[in-house]
Amino acid sequence: MEFTGTITINDQVIKKNTIARKISSRKGDNGIVLVVGGSRIYHGAPILASIAALRVGTDLVYTFVPKSNVNVTRTASPNLIVLPLSDERLTVGSASKLIKSMPKRSNSAAIGMGLNIAKKEALITLIRKLLENRTRLVLDASALIPEILPIITNTESIITPHGGEYMRIFGMELKELLEDQINDVVKKAREHGITIVLKGWRNIISDGKQTTVIKRSTPAMTVGGTGDVLAGLVAGLYCKMDSFNASCFGVYFNGKAAELAYNKVGLHMMATDLLDNLPEIMKKYDLISEY
Repeated sequence: MEFTGTITINDQVIKKNTIARKISSRKGDNGIVLVVGGSRIYHGAPILASIAALRVGTDLVYTFVPKSNVNVTRTASPNLIVLPLSDERLTVGSASKLIKSMPKRSNSAAIGMGLNIAKKEALITLIRKLLENRTRLVLDASALIPEILPIITNTESIITPHGGEYMRIFGMELKELLEDQINDVVKKAREHGITIVLKGWRNIISDGKQTTVIKRSTPAMTVGGTGDVLAGLVAGLYCKMDSFNASCFGVYFNGKAAELAYNKVGLHMMATDLLDNLPEIMKKYDLISEY
């Protein structure tokens, strides 16, 4: 399929597609998210993703991290429900135990941010079990390996690679021209029945049917952690809407929060600034339904 055009994502589109929260809703009705990530080096990644998922309006977030990360993760925020992996790395055993120790079934899961994976079979085991439980998947960073493609094909899962991860998972060079990149993303999304968010200064989002390009709001977003925030936002949104809209909303809100941070601190922003700014960006879209 040759690229013929993209959908424009703007304030009007976001408002039109926002889903109202029912006034009668109870805890859990507005989403339960599972976050699996972290390692001895990258302890912050699952924290950023988890708080972002809460900021987008998710009721409950369960954060699984290695045992060595549990205390620092709990200390980061009293809002997090932190559970330990049974091993320091994701193993087949720890993946199986993780599913069994979940207090409630999650609607969506963000997997891979800073995650130390012992063997690819461990990741495959986790993905299979979550899909069996009808959990919608957002896969990022360490989870983006070619071996997962046969498992997630036609599951409407979301992957959020940057350029290097895109080349790794699909085993192909990323072309230079934007139009060629869009063609490749659309083709791969359609071939595998997934939604792809190719991150960069121009974010290309496609589910193989619908496609959009959202420009990065500021080069300050190259700071570490903004992609982790995005993964959490998308996972939270994916509890409530389809994969394409969840991806578009996530990229849009992430960029707007970064733009607000840039206006405050210039090129000196950190990923946590995005978390602080998200409510100000998103609250104007809040809707409450009487039914």
